[in-house]
Amino acid sequence: MRKSAVVWTALALLSAGLPPSLQALQNPASSSPPAQNSLDQKSPDEKSGEQGTDNKDIPRIKVGTNEVNVVFTVTDKHGKRVVDLKQADFRFVDDNKPATEIRSFHAETNLPLQVGLLIDASNSVRDRFKFEQESAIEFLNQTVRRRYDQAMVVGFDATPEVTQDFTDDTEKLGHGVRGLRPGGGTALYDALYYACRDKLLKQPQAGPTRRAIILLSDGDDNLSHVTREEAIEMAQRAEAIVYTISTNVSGTKGSGDKVLERIADATGGRAFFPFQIRDVANAFAEIQDELRSQYAVSYKPADFRSDGHFRTIEIVASDRKSFRVRARRGYYAPAQ
Repeated sequence: MRKSAVVWTALALLSAGLPPSLQALQNPASSSPPAQNSLDQKSPDEKSGEQGTDNKDIPRIKVGTNEVNVVFTVTDKHGKRVVDLKQADFRFVDDNKPATEIRSFHAETNLPLQVGLLIDASNSVRDRFKFEQESAIEFLNQTVRRRYDQAMVVGFDATPEVTQDFTDDTEKLGHGVRGLRPGGGTALYDALYYACRDKLLKQPQAGPTRRAIILLSDGDDNLSHVTREEAIEMAQRAEAIVYTISTNVSGTKGSGDKVLERIADATGGRAFFPFQIRDVANAFAEIQDELRSQYAVSYKPADFRSDGHFRTIEIVASDRKSFRVRARRGYYAPAQ
């Protein structure tokens, strides 16, 4: 009983210490006024490892080991996925130093998935919303395996709303997608932050699991309490690969599309720009194939310190000319 009381007291203190803008995300339906966004905030890796003061109050995810796990994708120079490479075909660099020990290396095709489907339900995506819903449902039907994978559905306009929590029941997931109705402003960063911190990070894992988020949006955010980089940081803490599918129908890439590219690139995902309706289904199919065609490595980094700082990750193929590796840019070391 004494241990339980200590844990609850610590949680209460942590919650009380959050700034008001982040406390609002503990209740997605909060009606507090939105803060000004900063789309030009520098990324953690652009700060050369320096800890940014803007993120000092974001909860640190503490782990009891210095083992780093990374899921990554390899393609050839034509963009085709390569799935038969070996550990010896790569170099693993952590914070500019080679990893001291590779503890495991294997293909990820059969590891369980935890998938978050985030769908922009604001007025700005109304034009082809119905088709996108049906494409999302087909993706879930083809991807989620009963008693093995889990997925959730989150719609967002001014606030994120979970229309179906984690389940392996694709029928329930389909109802969650069909229950979304477009309307309101757009708080994309809040939705991504919430899905990672309050859902993925709190979802139990029975063993090694891959986490992915599929984000459908035009990338234009006008109501979030957190910034783009804070949302990306939380995705990195959740070890979630974010795939973005643009709903921009203008035929040319806009500022929102650049946001989607930044989010995908920082987390090891991929950004899709289906300017024609039929291409939306193709984007989902590409993501489904990629989720079954990845590698995973677990390694021990050199000179590791539990200082809470951002550490970069670089996975380099021995044959740089023939292969391209796509992985998350880094991670946050646990804080003491």
